[in-house]
Amino acid sequence: MQKITPFLWFDDQAEEAARFYTSIFKDSSVGTVTRYDEATAANAARPAGSALTVDFVLNGQHFVGLNGGPMFKFTEAVSFAISCESQEEVDYYWERLTADGGQESMCGWLKDKYGLSWQVIPNQLIEILRSGGERSQKAMQAVMTMKKIDLKIVLEAAES
Repeated sequence: MQKITPFLWFDDQAEEAARFYTSIFKDSSVGTVTRYDEATAANAARPAGSALTVDFVLNGQHFVGLNGGPMFKFTEAVSFAISCESQEEVDYYWERLTADGGQESMCGWLKDKYGLSWQVIPNQLIEILRSGGERSQKAMQAVMTMKKIDLKIVLEAAES
């Protein structure tokens, strides 16, 4: 059993978000959906039968979505990094997570349509950055000019 579980606070889109995320990531599923009963719905100003919590798994990682109301929003202070093996994988996640209202940011960061921040990063970039030196600096300079990471341009910059 996983010791730490990310718990994501939504206004009222936890079930929708869980289904969206599980449609994107492999080895993913929606599990138990706990619903507001009459008593808890009245106290929370929610419709009875609407989702309270949603358990879901993305790439084997367990999450819980909570429909807690509009008082808390996601910020870039917390993000999820996706390690990608290829440019095709970067493109796949980038296109799906920015769809339907998601927003591109800089340096491989984006926000999905729910406002959750993601980093879509090719593994080769991480290897170059960890190696240090001039090659790493050149790669990082290239990354600083990008929204979605273009691995070919990063590799060319690193080797120039």
